[in-house]
Amino acid sequence: MFESQHTVRVRYAETDQMGYVYYGNYASYYEVARTEMLRTTGYSYKELEELGVMMPVLEMKCKYIKPARYDDLLTIKTQVRIKPSIRIVFHYEIFNEEGQLLNIGETTLVFVDMVKNKPCLPPPAFMKKLEPYFPA
Repeated sequence: MFESQHTVRVRYAETDQMGYVYYGNYASYYEVARTEMLRTTGYSYKELEELGVMMPVLEMKCKYIKPARYDDLLTIKTQVRIKPSIRIVFHYEIFNEEGQLLNIGETTLVFVDMVKNKPCLPPPAFMKKLEPYFPA
């Protein structure tokens, strides 16, 4: 299993009239955490695109447990639990500074060959970086 953590502070513009993080912003938090997780492999989204692969989101699930509020420092724990193939599934847990679980989510992305515009396997060099996390 591949895991990482990223923190983000809630900005005022991300909250609604009640002072809670607007529900649509959780997708952005997932993206930030996912992008930073991929960067830890040694490959950024940009570098994967330079290899000819894009990764559009195929599906997103999100469950709101408790609200996040303005100026909260959130910790987003991200996991890839199953070795990627044509698809890669990211699992998220978002915690506040007190360690309270606020949100859980999941995104499924698909690797797409940018020339053929068809699903494809991840680049071999990228998969090599993930090998230690998914022993055979």
